[in-house]
Amino acid sequence: MINLENINQQALQTDPYEWAFVNELFTPEDSEMLAATYPRDHFKTVAGNDGEKSYEYEARSLIKMAAKIPTNAEELSPAWRQLADDLLSPAYRAAMTKLTGRDLANAPVEVNVFHYKPGAWLGPHLDLKSKIVTHVFYFNKTWNMADGGGLTILRSSNMSDVVTEVSPIVGNSSVLVRSEKSWHAVSRVADGCRRSRRSMTVTFYHPGSPSTMWASDDMSPLHTYSGTDDD
Repeated sequence: MINLENINQQALQTDPYEWAFVNELFTPEDSEMLAATYPRDHFKTVAGNDGEKSYEYEARSLIKMAAKIPTNAEELSPAWRQLADDLLSPAYRAAMTKLTGRDLANAPVEVNVFHYKPGAWLGPHLDLKSKIVTHVFYFNKTWNMADGGGLTILRSSNMSDVVTEVSPIVGNSSVLVRSEKSWHAVSRVADGCRRSRRSMTVTFYHPGSPSTMWASDDMSPLHTYSGTDDD
């Protein structure tokens, strides 16, 4: 399902750090199915301030840390089960290794999907040092950038120090190589927005790292996401 050739042909940008924009990852038919059947089950609400960034969003596990099968696969559409299989494939891992220049052969992977409802955001931050590379996919059929919700590539921890902003349209993706300069954020989704901002993160970790999203003692209640959506 994933157009790996588009990843293989891409090169990292170096301004302001190592990252890449990769688009047209799916056929129009697959894009339609992935957007139409975006998961709504088994989400938890994540909100707070960890001392570096403030945040608020809804999160669901798609592939638990180092797992070989999708999480709650019975609730996923055939398109999403196929996407999960692609993310677990050696070919996808090889394409990401080629793009980033990092040896990801033995890096454990965790995949999560997110709804950013009106008012949700993720403040400027560097990813934790346990992370090597994060690949962010997007799944909105349409999006008005005036509604916020873009991934902002930043030169510093200042939210206004923007290099570029990536629209969360299905087929678009961003690859972020973790460093001490890799500042980024998700701008606040406007209160009047009639759809959630939909994304998925595929994170490659250093071996032995714990999950940064699902701690072993996490007892957060899970729910079906029921926000407004005009897609």
